[in-house]
Order: sequence, then structure tokens, then C-alpha cells
Amino acid sequence: MRLLITGSSGFVGQNLCEFLAKQSLIIDSITLRNSSWKNNLNGNAIIHLAGKAHDTKNISDSSEYFKINTELTKELFDFFLKSEVQDFIYFSSVKAVADEVSEVLFEEILADPKTPYGQSKLQAEEYILAQEIPEGKRVFIIRPCMIHGPGNKGNLNLLYSVVQKRIPYPLAAFENQRSFLGIDNLNYLIKEILLNKKISSGVYNFADDEVVSTNELIKIIAFTSNKKNLSIAIPKVLINGIAKFGDLIKLPLNSETIQKLTENYRVSNKKIKLAIGINKLPYTAQQGLEKTIKSFIDK
Repeated sequence: MRLLITGSSGFVGQNLCEFLAKQSLIIDSITLRNSSWKNNLNGNAIIHLAGKAHDTKNISDSSEYFKINTELTKELFDFFLKSEVQDFIYFSSVKAVADEVSEVLFEEILADPKTPYGQSKLQAEEYILAQEIPEGKRVFIIRPCMIHGPGNKGNLNLLYSVVQKRIPYPLAAFENQRSFLGIDNLNYLIKEILLNKKISSGVYNFADDEVVSTNELIKIIAFTSNKKNLSIAIPKVLINGIAKFGDLIKLPLNSETIQKLTENYRVSNKKIKLAIGINKLPYTAQQGLEKTIKSFIDK
């Protein structure tokens, strides 16, 4: 099986390509930066990972999200429809649906993204879903939650640095539950979609089976790196005041960072597991997180 993968140089792309190559699948990396990709659309499946990631510093021009995440996706999908390629896997995001989740995020929820990133992803989804799919082709829209693994950069790195520098984690007063997605579970799910032709086209959330609180995450980081957990419970009112001050003078501890670290964001993975015919994913959330933390240690 020959796979055409955009965004293969990114964190997810590198891990996924390495994993799929070990399954004896042929990987062709394609770039959308120039029109030459239009001459190389020959394979069994397209995995579209390339896109403009969410800029947490909010300094990106919003039009860039729509140019890259929406318009390039539409162009690639149009070529897929006319090609001999059978499968199209588009990596969207749970943020294409909701920036905040009070209960549990299912695929059927009415989408209402607030950021240009989420809106640009949703517009790409809507375009794909509005097209008539030729017989013999499958189309998958994947909505992963926060992905982590070796080589990951993001809030896990920030929390790891806090623990390593023996800085007390100040947000222990916040109790939350959020979903993560370990790269090994992501790789497994994509492999199953590619190899199991009985899995139907559709929109699928990707998440680990278990939810993890940030306080539990700090404990996992401390245990895995053999450090003492120095969490302290500073009153929420005081933390929120510090965050607003951080917004004004561009501190790392700002409202968006606080929200990411303390929000509830639970994502259901029942639909994809039912489609595959499994009860549990191969790796627990804790196993995936421990692997990610160990990769920080081994740098």
C-alpha cells in the first residue's frame, strides 16, 4: 500500500511515517507549497496532516489559517475526488467543534468554534462533507484532542520544566478532567483505518480511553522523572488575577495558559472503537504520558 502524506516533517507526521513504514507500507511525502504535488497524486490513500497550528500567542494573521487550513485542504480534496486514490484522511481538530466542553465531546455536537484556527478547520470539514463521494472511495475526518509523544512541544514541556526546576505547581486548587491522545494510540487507529476496509467513512474523535487531571499529570511527571511533587493550592481568585496581569505584559502565565491547564475537556472515542471492533486502545493514557516524559529526560 502506498500512502501520500502531507505534513510528514511535523511531530505527528514523523512519528506516523516511522510507524507505518514498519508495517511495510510505502510512504510518499508530499508538500503543498508549490503546485508540483498535483503531478504526484498516485497511491492508495492520502493522509492530510499539513496545516497551520493554533498560535497560542495570538500574533498570527487570521487569514493565514483559512488560506492554509481551508483553501489548501479544499484544493487537495478536489484532486483526490478526481484521482484513483481510494482513501482520504483529513486531520482536523476537536477545536473545530468547541473551545470549551462542559460535558463530553461527541462527534454529533453542533460545532461552534471561536478561534480562526477552529473556524478554518471547520470550514474545511464542511466542504469535504458537502461533496459527493464516488463509489469505492472512503473519506475520514479525524478530530484528535491534545496529541503528545516523543518530540512533542507544548504544555507538557512547560509542566515538565516546572517539575524539573523544582518550581511549585501553583494550580493544584483547580480540579479538572481532560482527554489526551498518545502518539502510539493515534498510530494504531490510523493503521486500523487504512487496513480495515470495513470501517466506514465518517467523522471520528481520537482520544485515549482515560481522562487525566492536570494534578494527576504533575504526579505522573514527578514520578517518572524521580522528582518530588511540589504542587500548592493557591486560591483561584488570586491565580485568575495573575493571569489577567500576564495578558497585559505577555507573560507565559496568562489567561489562555491557565485555561489550557485547568479546563475540563473530555472527548469520547467510542465511535472509532466501535467501528474498529475493540473495547480498549492498546495503550493507557498513563503509559503514553510516561513515554512522553521519558523522552524529555533522555534528551
